[in-house]
Amino acid sequence: MKYLSLILGNLRRHKLRTALTLLSIIVAFLLFGYLAAIRSAFLAGIDVAGEDRLITRNKVSLINLMPMAHQAEINRVEGVDFATHNTWFGGIYQEPSNFFAQIVVVPEQYLELYPELELSDEDRQRWLETRTGVMIGKVLAERFDWKIGDKIPIMNPLWALKGGDRNWTFDVAAIYDAREQGIDTSQMFIRFDYFDEARQWGQGQVGWYVVRVDEPDRAGEIAAAIDAVFANSPDETKTEPEGAWYQGFANQVGNIGFIITAIVSAVFFTILLVAGNTMAYSVRERIGELAVLKAVGFTDGAVLGLVLGEALVITAIGGLIGLGLAWLLVAAGDPTNGAMPVFFISVRDLLLGGVLILALAFIAGIFPARTAQRLQVADALRR
Repeated sequence: MKYLSLILGNLRRHKLRTALTLLSIIVAFLLFGYLAAIRSAFLAGIDVAGEDRLITRNKVSLINLMPMAHQAEINRVEGVDFATHNTWFGGIYQEPSNFFAQIVVVPEQYLELYPELELSDEDRQRWLETRTGVMIGKVLAERFDWKIGDKIPIMNPLWALKGGDRNWTFDVAAIYDAREQGIDTSQMFIRFDYFDEARQWGQGQVGWYVVRVDEPDRAGEIAAAIDAVFANSPDETKTEPEGAWYQGFANQVGNIGFIITAIVSAVFFTILLVAGNTMAYSVRERIGELAVLKAVGFTDGAVLGLVLGEALVITAIGGLIGLGLAWLLVAAGDPTNGAMPVFFISVRDLLLGGVLILALAFIAGIFPARTAQRLQVADALRR
């Protein structure tokens, strides 16, 4: 800290150069923060997937339905605590671009398996008492300005009502929130009893099973045991951890994590070249001054720290401003108006941003700093 005035004085020496370098760092960290939020949206569910939950689906494909009788068989497997079934509804609200997940569930069982969903007792009771009722997430309610009691018309190209009509109508009975960041609150949950009775075909068949296990450490063993029960049957199964299930959906649109990492890496490599060149030029033009500092008693280590300190100060200012702007933009809301299931910058990504600030400062400053450290006073003063 005692050299801070020297560091700030040098940064003020060429204000335009410092400002341009600072701006490039701000843009880099702004992009990092915003892309981190987009990555969280695409990978929603993976980070918060329950370690004690497995997903059992048809071995051939998710679109192949399974008998509801599988639930009793799964519950009898050693290590299984509880299992329930879900089914994809896949309807359209007004137009196809208004996509959001619609899942058919058994309300009591689903809420027991997902305690991370926050629901008031009043809403819970209303949903259990309303046969055509649906539970919707807070983000979904805000997206379409839905409230308790509203009727939602959904046209379904897959599931028709008895008689052939494909236009379903549901009542908003409950609105849930999340107990922690990362939980998807953009979904709609439909009661299975109403759906199974009203649909034209497929009675007694479901999409997949959510299984809670007693011992998460034995999840792989229990998954294999579940699949063994249905081996060589007409409805063989594939059971996997819930995180892997969500990862499979994310992979359908590509390796989002790799794509975002590649973009951020390219940006930071460019900024590294800019910052490194700025620091190298700054040292070259101050050879005489650094020699004088050494002549009046500055040690090699002090000169090294001085140059590294300049790199750290400019990188920290730019990085913190960039991360702050990214946080403000993300906090302002999802740019797709609710189409993304979650949209936030996680604490982990903010901490990673801090690590990147330190890494960028060190890499950009270490070579110029080493050059300054190795300066010989007599040689430098002759230049």
